[in-house]
Amino acid sequence: MSQSKIFSRNRALGYVSDHTPLLTRYIHRRKETLIVTSVGRAFHTYGSAHFTLLSVSGAHPDAITCLSGDAYHVYTSSETTIYAWRRGNELKHTYRGHSHPVHVLLPFGPHLISIDEESTLKLFSIKTEEEVLTLNFSNSVFKITKVVHPSTYVNKILLGSDQGHLQLWNLKTVRMIYTFDGWGSPVTALEQAPALDVVAIGLANGRIKMHNIKVDVTIFEVVQDWGMVTSISFRSDGNPVMATGSPQGHVVLWNLEERKVESQVMNAHYAAVAGLQCLSNEPLMVTNSADNSLKLWIFDLADGAARLLRVREGHSEPPTFVRFYGLDGHNILAAGGDSSLRIFSTVTETFNKSLGRASFHRKASKKKGRGVEDNLVMPAITELAVEKTREKEWDNIAAAHLGLGVVTTWSYDKLRMGEHKILPKRFKKDYKANATSLFLTHCGNFVVVGYNTGHVDRFNIQSGIHRMTYGGEEGAHEGPVKGVMVDPLNQEVVTAGRDGKIKFWGFQSGKGTGPKTVITLSEPVKWLRTHRESSLIALALDDFSVILIDFDTRRVVRHFRGHTGHLTDATFSPDSRWLVTASMDSTIRTWDVPSAKLVDVFQVPEACTSLDFSATGDYLVTSHISNLGVYLWSNKTLFTHVSLKAITPNTPIPVITLPGSSSEQNDNIESIEVDSAEQEDDEYASPEQLNSNLITMSSLANSKWQNLLNIDIVKKRNKPKEPPKVPEAAPFFLPTIPSLDIQFDLSETPKENENSKLLIPSDFSNLTAFGRLLKNTVESDDFSEVISRIKKLGPSSIDFEIQSFSLDPSCSTLIMLQFMKMIKWMMESRRDFELSQAYLGVFLKVHGTKIQQEKELWRYLGELQGIQLKSWITLREKLYYNLSVVQYIKKM
Repeated sequence: MSQSKIFSRNRALGYVSDHTPLLTRYIHRRKETLIVTSVGRAFHTYGSAHFTLLSVSGAHPDAITCLSGDAYHVYTSSETTIYAWRRGNELKHTYRGHSHPVHVLLPFGPHLISIDEESTLKLFSIKTEEEVLTLNFSNSVFKITKVVHPSTYVNKILLGSDQGHLQLWNLKTVRMIYTFDGWGSPVTALEQAPALDVVAIGLANGRIKMHNIKVDVTIFEVVQDWGMVTSISFRSDGNPVMATGSPQGHVVLWNLEERKVESQVMNAHYAAVAGLQCLSNEPLMVTNSADNSLKLWIFDLADGAARLLRVREGHSEPPTFVRFYGLDGHNILAAGGDSSLRIFSTVTETFNKSLGRASFHRKASKKKGRGVEDNLVMPAITELAVEKTREKEWDNIAAAHLGLGVVTTWSYDKLRMGEHKILPKRFKKDYKANATSLFLTHCGNFVVVGYNTGHVDRFNIQSGIHRMTYGGEEGAHEGPVKGVMVDPLNQEVVTAGRDGKIKFWGFQSGKGTGPKTVITLSEPVKWLRTHRESSLIALALDDFSVILIDFDTRRVVRHFRGHTGHLTDATFSPDSRWLVTASMDSTIRTWDVPSAKLVDVFQVPEACTSLDFSATGDYLVTSHISNLGVYLWSNKTLFTHVSLKAITPNTPIPVITLPGSSSEQNDNIESIEVDSAEQEDDEYASPEQLNSNLITMSSLANSKWQNLLNIDIVKKRNKPKEPPKVPEAAPFFLPTIPSLDIQFDLSETPKENENSKLLIPSDFSNLTAFGRLLKNTVESDDFSEVISRIKKLGPSSIDFEIQSFSLDPSCSTLIMLQFMKMIKWMMESRRDFELSQAYLGVFLKVHGTKIQQEKELWRYLGELQGIQLKSWITLREKLYYNLSVVQYIKKM
């Protein structure tokens, strides 16, 4: 088994940008600037007008290391290979020659400049992909970090180094023109200024030099307080403003005329500003960062500052909990390690939304700005409880946070954090109390919370008022409560604890009322999962196994063993037939609940932390360690036949890479041809006949044989009321006779009564192709080819073939006898039983008179009757036996 039997890779959601600087390209035909960002092994192309995702490239063999582009291509580098793309996803050129990863690209007229990490500069011809020039620099002397082509400097480029020096080269003459001594700090940014001969040089110590490279004179310098300059860009809409990025995520806007800070965009990103670009002739600026966000800013404030206009972002920390929302499978609710709650759409990226970040004081953080909000951010969300029933009336999402006893509420309808912070009075001063499990009732009114102290409390989610404590103040369990659930009718509450006990409580249990039922397990419980429509409860144990408890009978009905690491999550399929589990052993396993067998298993590169099945059954969504996105897997059983059988423990586990941003399955640049034998699934192939003593029916449709005896009635019913009119035959161009009236010349038309001589061959036969096949079986008596031929025919064709036996008087008796032998051969082999009966019925109906006249035929008919009677006796005995067994079972 080389792949998962049930799931196939679909695509990744939630990826917007990584640490690679963005690329902007103005397309004259579209009258729009396109923005390109890297997302690991692929790149996204967005339109600046509406910030919509236009295209996703194919997957590169490795992560993209840098981006560049011109009016025709987008250039990407992956390790030592460079690719040129058209229209965002069409691979046009591939450039090879580097022996180390490429980290700088620059289109240079008809050529492409590339520089690798060993400071080897290569010049490629874009069209022919040929290597034109190679320059080797020593990292210890001049380690190239940045490159820029100064305006009006023909065939010349300016190189910046990690040592702080700069060099101006003429690539046509392959000669270094000038060396700039630098300022003792690595060059981290180079950008052509609006003025000719002036280049903005950003240094690692935060200084920005406006340097005239023609006379080697620094015009002026400014210092960025936030450290290293990560990127530089200039406004080109008539405002003398320079924008610089910093590692803290701030953007500084400089007034070039007054040579001072004009304004600052504080906390523009949660991570370092990777790329920054002002759009050509527009008051717009676009930035990207490793915090998985892409933002468009507009300069429309009174003081010239930038305002956030549009944003595309995902989680800046890996998601910790994912769940499908609703019954249509279109929306995914994901909680991240960055304390944010987001909605990802499986339909289009445009529908992605953010519910914000969890804050200790939401109103204060909104008033005082993002810098204060970061200090008020709550810890990561560890568990969610979602219910759609009352989403329009009040908060319908509850979230537990890492290390906190407070449970926050959220509104899916209003797309924001709620007002309530649920916490019992007993824990107001107990900062060691943590919420470890929670459940939202199906009516949408109550949230049940379990704590690490063993307490279980019920709250009204609309008002946040405490309603019930199960087990009293002593607690429901001796140790942390790892799972809670409520039945759909709010009759009973089930709690599971680390003490290994499962307790069933009445929903309205009064003070001091104990549990109705207690189930003691041999292992502590890690978590609890339920299926909404069934009575099954899944619990993960410390011994890496999963058990199923029937809610109605209070019994353990299944026990699944096989994982070799701590279980992280589980989900039921919509029909509760499968249980899909994830573990820290990096495997995702599918268990068949009725047979209690493992039917599918595959391994992923990073362990799965959370998963969920859509209510429609078409998608499985997963989140993984160290991955910022959520991943969709398609359920193959919905669109193809999948043969599932139990997997033995010794079966090798296939390793499947996570889905990419593109929905195409074979989107790798260097596709690996897999042997077709490895791709074939080892499905069970049923033999043509299970037992030679049993009678086997054919797999043909009933329409192929059921109406054979009544085919004449069917034809009469389908006969048209009026016969079709045959058009008179006439030549395409009719000759005319010269006259006042149009007359046609029909003198050369052939007459019908002309004598014609027909050459009839001596071996002429009226037999059809099927009749000739029957005639060929006289000596061999092998009817397999004849039977396969007649099984392909329709009812009308079969009727015609059987009637055509009498067309040739010379061999009609022989053909009829061979047809009767074919029927006998089918009956003796006990295959295609219903076909042999239908064919024999039509044969006797058409040729009954002929059989009575021919002695050879009616004698063989008696032999055929004997074998048919024997087959009917066998069939009758089996039917009567089965009917007797069924009647006996009904009476029990």
